[in-house]
Amino acid sequence: MISKTYAPQEIEDKWYSYWIENKFFNSKPNPDKEPYSIVIPPPNVTGVLHMGHMLNNTIQDILIRKARMEGKEACWVPGTDHASIATEAKVVAMLKERGINKRDLTRDEFLEYCWEWTHKYGGIILQQLRKLGASCDWDRTRFTMEPDLYDSVIDVFIDLYNKGDIYRGHRMVNWDPQARTTVSDEEVIMKEVNQKLVYLKYPLVDEIGEALTDEAIIIATTRPETIMADVAICVNPHDERYKHLIGKQVAIPLINRTIPIIADEYVEMEFGTGCLKVTPAHDANDYVLGKRHDLPVIDLLNEDGTLNEKAQILVGEDRFVARKKIIKLLEESGNLVKTEEYKSNVGHSERTNSVIEPRLSEQWFLKMDKISKPALENVMNDTVQLIPAKFKNTYRHWMENVHDWNISRQLWWGHRIPAYYLKDGTTIIAKSKRDALHKAQHEYQLFALTEEDIEQDPDVLDTWFSAWLWPITVFNGIKEPDNADINYYYPTNDLVTAPEILFFWVARMIIAGYEYKGQYPFKNVYLTGIVRDKQGRKMSKSLGNSPDPIDLINQYGADSIRTGMLFSSQAGNDLPYDDKLVEQGRNFGNKIWNAFRLVEGFQVSDSLPAPAGSQLAIQWFESKLNQTILEVQDHFSKFRISDALNSVYKLIWDDFCAQYLEMIKPGFEQPIDKQTYDATLEFFDRLMRLLHPFMPFISEEIWQNIIERKEKDSICIAPFPQAGNIDQSLLNDFEVLFEVISSIRNLRNAKNISPKIALPLAIRTDNQARYSGLEPLILKLANVENIGYVTDEGEGTAFRVKSDEFFVSLADELDVETERENLQRELDYTQGFLDSVIKKLSNERFVQNAKGDIVEKERQKQADAEAKLETLKEALARLG
Repeated sequence: MISKTYAPQEIEDKWYSYWIENKFFNSKPNPDKEPYSIVIPPPNVTGVLHMGHMLNNTIQDILIRKARMEGKEACWVPGTDHASIATEAKVVAMLKERGINKRDLTRDEFLEYCWEWTHKYGGIILQQLRKLGASCDWDRTRFTMEPDLYDSVIDVFIDLYNKGDIYRGHRMVNWDPQARTTVSDEEVIMKEVNQKLVYLKYPLVDEIGEALTDEAIIIATTRPETIMADVAICVNPHDERYKHLIGKQVAIPLINRTIPIIADEYVEMEFGTGCLKVTPAHDANDYVLGKRHDLPVIDLLNEDGTLNEKAQILVGEDRFVARKKIIKLLEESGNLVKTEEYKSNVGHSERTNSVIEPRLSEQWFLKMDKISKPALENVMNDTVQLIPAKFKNTYRHWMENVHDWNISRQLWWGHRIPAYYLKDGTTIIAKSKRDALHKAQHEYQLFALTEEDIEQDPDVLDTWFSAWLWPITVFNGIKEPDNADINYYYPTNDLVTAPEILFFWVARMIIAGYEYKGQYPFKNVYLTGIVRDKQGRKMSKSLGNSPDPIDLINQYGADSIRTGMLFSSQAGNDLPYDDKLVEQGRNFGNKIWNAFRLVEGFQVSDSLPAPAGSQLAIQWFESKLNQTILEVQDHFSKFRISDALNSVYKLIWDDFCAQYLEMIKPGFEQPIDKQTYDATLEFFDRLMRLLHPFMPFISEEIWQNIIERKEKDSICIAPFPQAGNIDQSLLNDFEVLFEVISSIRNLRNAKNISPKIALPLAIRTDNQARYSGLEPLILKLANVENIGYVTDEGEGTAFRVKSDEFFVSLADELDVETERENLQRELDYTQGFLDSVIKKLSNERFVQNAKGDIVEKERQKQADAEAKLETLKEALARLG
């Protein structure tokens, strides 16, 4: 006998351990099976489970469990990402707490601390995923910095360099002064901030810097701390206010360096004062403008965002401290005109939240124009499908406007760039210093060279440069391009991830797939939405609006969380999270548990024959189950995972628990016949297998109690249910049955008649055979004492189901006057409704312009209302 209440913690721990011990999740190439593979979007080693992970990994687990049950060789590869910037920032903070400055350490010493951190915290999130029920092949766990994957990344860099696709050059990049590294455009978060718009004047001067007149150029800027790096003032050549000044000189306030006034149509005459200060080193647009006019570049910021000696004043001050001080200096010198409050969008580093600086820097780049073309073409023609398809437009826009990828980062934690420099500036690309030395000696004839004469580039590769190879490298497809795993599991089937990394991870994986395997890395990309709170805000620790997923699992159980996350989660749409969804999941589990307890508690008789009603119920539920299996398969084929769950939920809650069990349940302290009992257990078996991908723990517990378990059996590897025959006529009859039962029960409630009182029922119909077959269930479920058939009006209160009329004789149970008032009220309401429908159908414009199905629905409403009116009038007439 199973326990009275469902205890998820005890059951979940028990079955997860059982699954792991028996290696049900392990996979290896099997030529007799169809492969089905998923690679996990590798979470950062700095990470812990959050609500987005819960949703994403639940969907992956549902897909992999279903495939495993379908007899496919299912392989879900887990792993983590080294996350260069995020991890380095964590380690730097840890060292700071210990009183250690990164700058005081050697590179190797710092990397030892990074590995210490990774070994301590790197696997936390993977352990947490086990609590969720993730059925990964844990023996295949990979890490982007493990030796084989590290080597693969370096090999790809060398290969692309040799192909001429990787180069080194000076470019304007996004600089994070806190992390002291470049970051990609996708890692820059724009935030609206309050700033001061500073108006200041640049006095006109002659060639030697002497003031000509009191005339001055006035410009407006939010970055007065960069004026010392100005190299020109630019105006529009058509601006009548400034035409006479083009070619003249002005002096930069405070430092009195002379710069020219130039003209360019880039300047908008209507914006600000119509004058633009040109600072090529500190603004991307100014950099382009400066190149067009062959202007010098002055960079006055250090790596950490402090002013260097080129600023001449405020040297060593932080950029934001300098901003405040320079406004005061401008005021004291008479160059400040005014300041205004100003709101604008400013880029922030996704990892450190530091304000991004545009910075000219020598970096490594990957050419993207040619290499990205297959990835664009094959998404646009649906060789790779984005789900939902609405993201194709975003994808196309990105890929058609792709820029060369800045792949270098000024960090120590990561895959170090395999570039080696000789003292004369020669660059050698090689896998190791020894290889570089060998290359220098034999290709450049520098036989006297030693390893001490060679220095490796200190930078590491962008984290995404290893992540873009993930579907290939997890199967060792770079180092061993023809190994058994890559040949069997690649390309993978489905990727589940978030839309915000569609370009800088998904697109790049597709690029790498075509470059290194000649085909896509996955067939389908399921893009989840963002988990938001009830106010529509993205859930985050900083807002304090995100529950701890582990606390939720401990409180409600993993199955409840999994279903709760999915009840309202359509692909690509944000999920409005509410605890009530999880409570709904918990209630669903309890409903299933109590239903099984009910069935398990039946006394079974081998001698009793199956009642006619039970036989009918079994036939009906067989068809209903088969119909739902087809629905679920259709939803899965279209990646409507939430709809698939809702179909299973309705089948179990409504059709099985609320209807079927009521039909076959024996009377109080009465036994059930063995035929019905066996059929019910067989239904439970199939229902649990249908439910298993969504709720793996409770389905395993119940399934194990149903079957005679053999050693190492598990629902994990039991066959996913297949649809059999569907008797649509029977399903239609039962729809009528449920409406009749519901109407009689509603009638009892409305008239305050006890459900224990048996009532006579008369039916007026042209299809008596339908109701003759359903009689056993009508008698049982509606507590009807007898059923008669009439050709004219029957006695008692009437109701209508489709075209048939039903009469329930309430005899002495009815208050005639109250009933007359209720019927008249309902008649008046129905007449008003009918009048409104007729009015709409009398409108020629509506009939001519509305869609045909809409007009037809209105006509059906009219017919139903007219039939109901007739029934109500007859009922009133019978009351006298």
